[in-house]
Amino acid sequence: MKTMYLHVGNGKIIRSRDVIGIFDMDNTTVSSVTRRFLNHKQKQLLVEIAAVEIPKSFVLFFENGLTKICFSPLSSSALRGRMNTRNL
Repeated sequence: MKTMYLHVGNGKIIRSRDVIGIFDMDNTTVSSVTRRFLNHKQKQLLVEIAAVEIPKSFVLFFENGLTKICFSPLSSSALRGRMNTRNL
């Protein structure tokens, strides 16, 4: 089986099968629960940033047995579109 990848911006790629979810920053960070979750992951050093721009989305994914987060300058709809066209 061919391994598929999701390019989340600035050369950062994530294996498609490791993606748990793609989330819009504006909609999800309204919740205090989400903000606490993101802060917790940052304190655990499990957050990556795929650009210096203000992130529009974040990807929750598995890597080496850990659940990580990658902030992306791309919109969640653009990332979902990349997932759908790559995984047909």
